[in-house]
Amino acid sequence: MRFIIIFLFCCMTWVSGYTQYIDQKEITHEVSPLFEGENLLKISLTYSKKNILTYSNDSTYIKTNLSYQEKDGPVKSIDAEIRARGNYRKLNCYYLPLRLKINEDVSQGTIFEGHKKLKIVMPCLNSSKSNDDVLKEFLAYKIYELLSPYHFDTKLISIQLIEERKSKKSEDDLMGIFIQDDKKTAAINHGKLIKRHIHPNNQDPMSSARNAMFQYMIGNTDYSIAYQHNEKLFYIDDKIVPIPYDFDMSGLVNASYAVVSAINNKPLPITKVTDRLYRGFDRDDEILQQVRNEFLNHEQDIYVLMDRYQSYFRYPKEFTECKSYIEGFYKIIKNDKKFENRILKNQRTKLD
Repeated sequence: MRFIIIFLFCCMTWVSGYTQYIDQKEITHEVSPLFEGENLLKISLTYSKKNILTYSNDSTYIKTNLSYQEKDGPVKSIDAEIRARGNYRKLNCYYLPLRLKINEDVSQGTIFEGHKKLKIVMPCLNSSKSNDDVLKEFLAYKIYELLSPYHFDTKLISIQLIEERKSKKSEDDLMGIFIQDDKKTAAINHGKLIKRHIHPNNQDPMSSARNAMFQYMIGNTDYSIAYQHNEKLFYIDDKIVPIPYDFDMSGLVNASYAVVSAINNKPLPITKVTDRLYRGFDRDDEILQQVRNEFLNHEQDIYVLMDRYQSYFRYPKEFTECKSYIEGFYKIIKNDKKFENRILKNQRTKLD
């Protein structure tokens, strides 16, 4: 009898462990060589801001040359195409956020193979602090990557931007981010991109709550999972999953141009972007507590992650304030009363 009990216990343990393995396997995806490792990818890009604004649109690209260097290897050069993206930044930023397109026959055999399109994030303003703003936004992407199995893969890049102005050329050294294309994200997760609006009640509760908690962590209110504002919806693993992007208006980044979001032309009840406001939709307390525990379990992992990129900051104060902002979030969710008052009681019951 004792032998039978021990045998059954071992079988149950094996089945449980195997089930956890299968579950984990189902929510992992293969990372392409472009996004592997934490090394800084150096690229050089030639563009004319005037030509991009004049001749490119959502479906029209202009030709450019892209040079890149992997670690200490040789500089390689390929033909590519670019266009501007982001309506706000087109009007308000000195540097344009770009969408990069590389033909398959050109990318074959390079680190860009399999990536027909990529988003490029660059600083908005031409100021000494702007590169650190990009670094803080990059950290937001990497933090979410730790917290959620569903995310956009990103790569930190150093950009030598060569701008053509009539007969003259100017060069700027910028920090930037490569962001995986929406369709590529869907493909590697064996899912589909959803383009229609979907009410949060019809989205996966855990993914939705995790997304909202993350936005609260970084102090971001400039998003909507219902209307896909700075969010994309995917059908993955038989559920509808929101994945966030664009965090430059967050309190974590605290960019000089960032403003408090307005909903239907009414500002939210906070005075500055560094003020946190929970914007998650109403969920069972059990789900919020489970998400809370996930975040608590990853606290030290997040600090270790941030420390690994500290050396890239130009101004140590920017890194210190960035890390302190995350520490402030953890002081809230570790305190039962603060968690209840600032999160549980602030859940939304209707769409604005």
